Amino acid sequence: MPTAAGSTDTRRSILDAAQRIMGHKGYAAVGINEVLAEAKVPKGSFYHYFASKDAFGEAMMKAYFQEYLADMDRILERRGSPAAERLMAYWQQWHETQSLDECHGRCLAVKLGAEVADLSEAMRLALKEGTTAIVDRLEQVIGQGSGDGSLTIAGDARSLAEVLYDMWLGASVLAKIHRDRGPLDTTMVATRRLLGL
Repeated sequence: MPTAAGSTDTRRSILDAAQRIMGHKGYAAVGINEVLAEAKVPKGSFYHYFASKDAFGEAMMKAYFQEYLADMDRILERRGSPAAERLMAYWQQWHETQSLDECHGRCLAVKLGAEVADLSEAMRLALKEGTTAIVDRLEQVIGQGSGDGSLTIAGDARSLAEVLYDMWLGASVLAKIHRDRGPLDTTMVATRRLLGL
Protein backbone atom coordinates (compact mmCIF):
# COMPACT_ATOMS: atom_id res chain seq x y z
CA MET A 1 0.00 0.00 0.00
CA PRO A 2 1.51 3.39 -0.96
CA THR A 3 2.21 5.91 1.77
CA ALA A 4 0.12 9.08 1.91
CA ALA A 5 3.06 11.15 0.64
CA GLY A 6 3.81 8.60 -2.10
CA SER A 7 0.14 8.50 -3.08
CA THR A 8 0.03 12.32 -3.32
CA ASP A 9 3.23 12.38 -5.40
CA THR A 10 1.92 9.71 -7.77
CA ARG A 11 -1.42 11.48 -8.16
CA ARG A 12 0.44 14.73 -8.89
CA SER A 13 2.64 12.96 -11.47
CA ILE A 14 -0.45 11.65 -13.25
CA LEU A 15 -2.04 15.11 -13.33
CA ASP A 16 1.18 16.77 -14.53
CA ALA A 17 1.59 14.19 -17.32
CA ALA A 18 -2.05 14.68 -18.34
CA GLN A 19 -1.63 18.45 -18.56
CA ARG A 20 1.42 18.09 -20.80
CA ILE A 21 -0.17 15.56 -23.14
CA MET A 22 -3.65 17.09 -23.28
CA GLY A 23 -2.16 20.53 -23.82
CA HIS A 24 -1.03 19.13 -27.19
CA LYS A 25 -3.67 16.58 -28.15
CA GLY A 26 -6.87 17.57 -26.38
CA TYR A 27 -8.92 15.57 -23.89
CA ALA A 28 -10.90 13.05 -25.96
CA ALA A 29 -7.86 12.02 -28.04
CA VAL A 30 -5.84 10.92 -25.01
CA GLY A 31 -6.36 7.59 -23.29
CA ILE A 32 -5.68 6.87 -19.65
CA ASN A 33 -2.94 4.36 -20.58
CA GLU A 34 -1.00 7.06 -22.45
CA VAL A 35 -1.10 9.34 -19.41
CA LEU A 36 -0.05 6.53 -17.06
CA ALA A 37 2.84 5.56 -19.35
CA GLU A 38 4.04 9.18 -19.43
CA ALA A 39 3.76 9.39 -15.63
CA LYS A 40 5.50 6.00 -15.27
CA VAL A 41 2.64 4.66 -13.16
CA PRO A 42 1.40 1.06 -13.45
CA LYS A 43 -1.69 0.75 -15.64
CA GLY A 44 -3.80 -0.97 -13.04
CA SER A 45 -3.43 1.75 -10.43
CA PHE A 46 -5.41 4.58 -12.08
CA TYR A 47 -8.61 3.88 -10.15
CA HIS A 48 -6.69 3.95 -6.88
CA TYR A 49 -6.23 7.69 -7.49
CA PHE A 50 -9.37 8.64 -9.48
CA ALA A 51 -12.90 7.22 -9.42
CA SER A 52 -13.40 7.74 -13.18
CA LYS A 53 -11.96 9.54 -16.21
CA ASP A 54 -14.46 12.32 -15.51
CA ALA A 55 -13.22 12.71 -11.91
CA PHE A 56 -9.66 12.63 -13.23
CA GLY A 57 -10.47 15.39 -15.77
CA GLU A 58 -12.04 17.53 -13.06
CA ALA A 59 -8.99 17.05 -10.81
CA MET A 60 -6.69 17.94 -13.71
CA MET A 61 -8.56 21.19 -14.42
CA LYS A 62 -8.60 22.15 -10.73
CA ALA A 63 -4.86 21.48 -10.42
CA TYR A 64 -4.23 23.52 -13.57
CA PHE A 65 -6.16 26.52 -12.27
CA GLN A 66 -4.57 26.28 -8.82
CA GLU A 67 -1.12 26.63 -10.40
CA TYR A 68 -2.28 29.24 -12.91
CA LEU A 69 -3.89 31.43 -10.24
CA ALA A 70 -0.84 31.18 -7.96
CA ASP A 71 1.33 32.40 -10.85
CA MET A 72 -1.16 35.14 -11.66
CA ASP A 73 -1.16 36.27 -8.01
CA ARG A 74 2.63 36.40 -8.04
CA ILE A 75 2.50 38.86 -10.95
CA LEU A 76 -0.51 40.94 -9.89
CA GLU A 77 0.40 41.30 -6.21
CA ARG A 78 3.94 42.59 -6.72
CA ARG A 79 4.45 45.25 -4.07
CA GLY A 80 5.63 48.71 -5.00
CA SER A 81 4.47 48.56 -8.63
CA PRO A 82 1.53 50.56 -9.99
CA ALA A 83 -1.50 48.45 -10.90
CA ALA A 84 -1.12 49.25 -14.61
CA GLU A 85 2.42 47.86 -14.63
CA ARG A 86 1.38 44.67 -12.84
CA LEU A 87 -1.60 44.16 -15.15
CA MET A 88 0.46 44.67 -18.29
CA ALA A 89 3.09 42.24 -16.95
CA TYR A 90 0.31 39.63 -16.76
CA TRP A 91 -0.79 40.27 -20.35
CA GLN A 92 2.83 40.18 -21.50
CA GLN A 93 3.32 36.80 -19.87
CA TRP A 94 0.13 35.57 -21.53
CA HIS A 95 1.44 36.81 -24.89
CA GLU A 96 4.72 34.94 -24.37
CA THR A 97 3.40 31.65 -22.98
CA GLN A 98 -0.22 31.04 -23.98
CA SER A 99 0.34 31.35 -27.72
CA LEU A 100 3.18 28.86 -28.14
CA ASP A 101 2.63 25.58 -29.98
CA GLU A 102 4.58 23.87 -27.20
CA CYS A 103 2.58 25.25 -24.28
CA HIS A 104 3.52 22.37 -21.92
CA GLY A 105 0.18 22.44 -20.13
CA ARG A 106 0.10 26.24 -19.73
CA CYS A 107 -2.86 26.73 -22.05
CA LEU A 108 -5.44 24.16 -20.97
CA ALA A 109 -8.30 26.66 -20.73
CA VAL A 110 -7.61 27.65 -24.35
CA LYS A 111 -7.00 24.10 -25.56
CA LEU A 112 -9.75 22.24 -23.71
CA GLY A 113 -12.41 24.86 -22.94
CA ALA A 114 -14.84 24.27 -25.79
CA GLU A 115 -14.10 20.55 -26.01
CA VAL A 116 -14.75 19.51 -22.43
CA ALA A 117 -17.61 21.93 -21.74
CA ASP A 118 -19.82 19.60 -23.80
CA LEU A 119 -18.28 16.32 -22.59
CA SER A 120 -18.26 16.67 -18.82
CA GLU A 121 -20.36 18.79 -16.50
CA ALA A 122 -17.77 18.40 -13.73
CA MET A 123 -15.00 19.68 -16.00
CA ARG A 124 -17.23 22.50 -17.28
CA LEU A 125 -17.85 23.62 -13.72
CA ALA A 126 -14.11 23.44 -12.91
CA LEU A 127 -13.43 25.60 -15.98
CA LYS A 128 -16.18 28.03 -14.98
CA GLU A 129 -14.81 28.31 -11.44
CA GLY A 130 -11.24 28.79 -12.67
CA THR A 131 -12.02 31.36 -15.35
CA THR A 132 -14.27 33.28 -12.94
CA ALA A 133 -11.37 33.41 -10.47
CA ILE A 134 -9.16 34.87 -13.22
CA VAL A 135 -11.72 37.57 -14.02
CA ASP A 136 -12.10 38.32 -10.28
CA ARG A 137 -8.36 39.02 -10.06
CA LEU A 138 -8.41 41.16 -13.19
CA GLU A 139 -11.33 43.17 -11.80
CA GLN A 140 -9.45 43.76 -8.57
CA VAL A 141 -6.26 45.04 -10.20
CA ILE A 142 -8.23 47.19 -12.68
CA GLY A 143 -10.01 48.74 -9.71
CA GLN A 144 -6.65 49.34 -8.03
CA GLY A 145 -5.34 50.98 -11.20
CA SER A 146 -8.35 53.23 -11.43
CA GLY A 147 -7.79 54.18 -7.78
CA ASP A 148 -4.04 54.84 -8.06
CA GLY A 149 -4.43 56.74 -11.33
CA SER A 150 -2.26 54.37 -13.37
CA LEU A 151 -5.29 53.31 -15.48
CA THR A 152 -8.07 55.32 -17.05
CA ILE A 153 -11.16 53.26 -17.77
CA ALA A 154 -14.64 53.92 -19.08
CA GLY A 155 -17.32 51.96 -17.21
CA ASP A 156 -16.92 49.52 -14.38
CA ALA A 157 -13.93 47.32 -13.61
CA ARG A 158 -15.89 44.03 -13.76
CA SER A 159 -17.19 44.57 -17.28
CA LEU A 160 -13.76 45.59 -18.49
CA ALA A 161 -12.15 42.55 -16.83
CA GLU A 162 -14.64 40.27 -18.61
CA VAL A 163 -14.08 41.96 -21.98
CA LEU A 164 -10.29 41.75 -21.65
CA TYR A 165 -10.33 38.08 -20.66
CA ASP A 166 -12.72 37.25 -23.50
CA MET A 167 -10.49 39.10 -25.98
CA TRP A 168 -7.33 37.32 -24.85
CA LEU A 169 -8.99 33.90 -24.84
CA GLY A 170 -10.32 34.44 -28.35
CA ALA A 171 -7.00 35.82 -29.58
CA SER A 172 -5.22 32.74 -28.21
CA VAL A 173 -7.53 30.45 -30.17
CA LEU A 174 -7.01 32.50 -33.34
CA ALA A 175 -3.24 32.50 -32.83
CA LYS A 176 -3.38 28.69 -32.76
CA ILE A 177 -5.61 28.54 -35.85
CA HIS A 178 -3.35 30.89 -37.84
CA ARG A 179 -0.09 29.73 -36.20
CA ASP A 180 0.71 33.39 -35.88
CA ARG A 181 0.93 35.74 -32.89
CA GLY A 182 -0.77 38.52 -34.86
CA PRO A 183 -4.11 38.18 -33.01
CA LEU A 184 -2.28 38.50 -29.69
CA ASP A 185 -0.35 41.54 -30.91
CA THR A 186 -3.63 43.18 -31.95
CA THR A 187 -5.20 42.30 -28.60
CA MET A 188 -2.25 43.82 -26.74
CA VAL A 189 -2.79 47.10 -28.59
CA ALA A 190 -6.54 47.01 -27.87
CA THR A 191 -5.86 46.21 -24.20
CA ARG A 192 -3.62 49.24 -23.80
CA ARG A 193 -6.25 51.43 -25.44
CA LEU A 194 -9.07 50.11 -23.21
CA LEU A 195 -6.92 50.75 -20.12
CA GLY A 196 -6.02 54.28 -21.18
CA LEU A 197 -2.32 53.47 -21.55
